[in-house]
Amino acid sequence: MRALIVVVLSVTAISCRAAQSNAPESATPSAQNLVIITIDTLRADRVGAYGYQPARTPTLDALAGEGAIFSHAYATAPITLTSHASLLTGRYPAGHGARHNGMRIDPQTPTLAGKLADAGFATGAFIAAFPLDRRFGLIKGFQTYGDRMPPSRSGRAVNERPGREVVDEALAWLASHRDRRFFLWVHLFEPHAPYGDPSDPRHLPAQARYDEEVAEADRQAGRLVAALQPIRSSTLIVAAADHGEAFGEHGEIGHSIFVYDTTLRVPLILTGPGVPSARTIDDRVALIDVAPTVMHLLGVVPYDADGIDMGPALTGTRLPERVLYAESFAPLLDFGWSALRTIRSSQWKYIEAPRPELYNITDDPNEDHDVTGKEKIVAAQLGDRLSRQATPLQTNARIEPEARARLQALGYANGSGAPTMNSHVDPKDRKEEAARLARVTAGELSGPELERALRSILASDPENPQANLRLGYVLLDSNRCQDAARHFQSAIASHLPSADAHLGLAACELSERRFDAAAATLRQAERIEPGNPVVTANLGIVLSDGGNPGDALEPLQRALTIDPDLNQARFSLAIAFARLGRRTEAATTAEELLRRLPPDAPQRREVERLIRATKSD
Repeated sequence: MRALIVVVLSVTAISCRAAQSNAPESATPSAQNLVIITIDTLRADRVGAYGYQPARTPTLDALAGEGAIFSHAYATAPITLTSHASLLTGRYPAGHGARHNGMRIDPQTPTLAGKLADAGFATGAFIAAFPLDRRFGLIKGFQTYGDRMPPSRSGRAVNERPGREVVDEALAWLASHRDRRFFLWVHLFEPHAPYGDPSDPRHLPAQARYDEEVAEADRQAGRLVAALQPIRSSTLIVAAADHGEAFGEHGEIGHSIFVYDTTLRVPLILTGPGVPSARTIDDRVALIDVAPTVMHLLGVVPYDADGIDMGPALTGTRLPERVLYAESFAPLLDFGWSALRTIRSSQWKYIEAPRPELYNITDDPNEDHDVTGKEKIVAAQLGDRLSRQATPLQTNARIEPEARARLQALGYANGSGAPTMNSHVDPKDRKEEAARLARVTAGELSGPELERALRSILASDPENPQANLRLGYVLLDSNRCQDAARHFQSAIASHLPSADAHLGLAACELSERRFDAAAATLRQAERIEPGNPVVTANLGIVLSDGGNPGDALEPLQRALTIDPDLNQARFSLAIAFARLGRRTEAATTAEELLRRLPPDAPQRREVERLIRATKSD
């Protein structure tokens, strides 16, 4: 209970807006309600309805059988926030502004939730992971936004939660909103790495554990669909993913860097009033098309969007040929490499990079054969079109330090946050480095295996700030502080925009009872993240343990003002009061902590002992 609280690493003018702005309102809409289920990191080819024989996805398969399945649906980015923002606004990334995790959506951007709320719908969202936290703007239009992550027993920030908890909240909300039209969005995070428990004694390979996580997400979606049964005849259901996942295709592990269809192709299923059953639609569509489509089916006049109404495809009419766009600024913002943009037109897919790529995706859907050299005219035409129409990233785009630290805990935002905007490093030339980093950040490695991977990265890139930071924590956890401190100091010298390295270094200094040094390190951390309650709480703990409990009161109380659920800070505040002889305040603080702790929390005994000690004669 007394241990230092350490936070572990933790668009475009290619648009169809004009075609949508004058869409008529339906006189008698048959769909009254809307439910959108998004399953994070779900590959289309791991769903039974998309032909995957070993799949355990009965919920998604049943929805596909009852409605329409889009066989060629694509994300606008292989990034959680960016892709969800496109789905819920109908706009390409440049049109909503959240071009990477941690970037806020432009508050002026209209949203599906906002439009439906204005039309009288009750609107509720329940999400499973920090990348979709309300601070990034998707809350706009939602009257209820369930994004509260449960506090961990250690007091560390929790960045994801089980789908079971998300659906529990959604079902409670649903039970109280069935008397009016509603829009409910539920986000499930299970298939995201790490998949299941990598230390499972069955020693299942990553892809088998991934399939189990997909099955669990499907089960939770099934609970929600079952609860809708009494109103299914009037409820439109959309099931989709934000992006896929790579297991070595094109040298990629995970997602976010490359823009191949391994991570851009997503499942998209639509069922409910106005949607024919058992219909497979082969037209190429994108997640930006969801908002215009559901608004039409709900009888709500759509707003200006980049997507189109897919309704004609539901009745057998081919959708118009158009260019679809996607991008990833993760290479630039996380590593300082070149960003990647892509457009697909007819049978062609062009990727803009320092060494451009062109694929005939009709004949080569896996994008195995770059035909840039053979189809120079096509490549030049598409490259010219993309360069003229794509919108560059704003040079002041940034991710806030605290958000970056929490995204890092999920394997995102691995860079310094200060990229060179004209980088010419082709991510293809760094794919091995990216894959090594992905294996580390995915949480699939632990113990000696993780240490070897990190040392391998540092052997070729000694100044890599993330590798130094993560290796520092590996060494800290195995009580090798002298070696750990050196790596924390290297990470600090790289000017990481989070306090993680300072927290690690302070933990090492505290283990050596160098209280003044630890306090100085934490004060430096406060200048980097002035609003981080964990940093402030750590400073209070160090001051109290170093013989200055009076000085510790202010930072501990300030930390609890920012985050009342920071249990370690509350316990340390009680200790500081006791050290000052302020027994009544110590007992009151400890009693408040006891009320907040779960009944089975192992810390309860220590808190109870403190209460007895402060009340004894």
